[in-house]
Amino acid sequence: MGVINQGILGGFSGKVGNVVGGNWKGIDYMRIKPASVANPRTEGQVNQRTKFTAALQFLQPMKDFIKVGYKGFASKKTEFNSAMSYILKNAIAGIAPDFTVDYAAALVSRGALTGALNAGLDVSVAGTASFSWDDNSGSGSALATDRSMLLLYNESKGEVIFSTAGAQRSAGGQDLVLPDDYAGDTVIGYVAFISADGAQVSNSAYLGSHEVAGLVEN
Repeated sequence: MGVINQGILGGFSGKVGNVVGGNWKGIDYMRIKPASVANPRTEGQVNQRTKFTAALQFLQPMKDFIKVGYKGFASKKTEFNSAMSYILKNAIAGIAPDFTVDYAAALVSRGALTGALNAGLDVSVAGTASFSWDDNSGSGSALATDRSMLLLYNESKGEVIFSTAGAQRSAGGQDLVLPDDYAGDTVIGYVAFISADGAQVSNSAYLGSHEVAGLVEN
């Protein structure tokens, strides 16, 4: 029961329904008591949290890449939140409680610029990741001056190597140097393009999952 301290127009202390009244440093206040949740860990809630964790672990290491790749979707939310939303809706696989990111369905870049054609990735040479694509300049919105956006996600280490201003589309490929401790690790590759003025990006193309070649011993 609430008690009115200063008449009908004064503040009150205690509880009336779900409204709680009190006084703090001479200031009367009222607040709504939060509704209690009978079971805050329902199966649906647990599954959603598991999916969220999987998406977050995948995207967190590449947040700087995402800032460029999702720049066109940051009007009402951040680039990172836009990427999280896309992954959760389109690229979560598995059966509860074992949810994972479907790397092939994931987009690390989204946009209307014409994407890569016949793109590939080769990590068979120790210390080198060789990206390749066909020069499709003049097809759709593709221009020879578009720059490549390259990303490698190291699954076991939970880290990425990337470039958001790589070789031009007309070059047909580019290499990225890999750390020595990547030997034997599995990496997942993506390639996209960004226009020379930075205004447009393409959807990323998934380049598969590859085991990095080991170092050659002398």
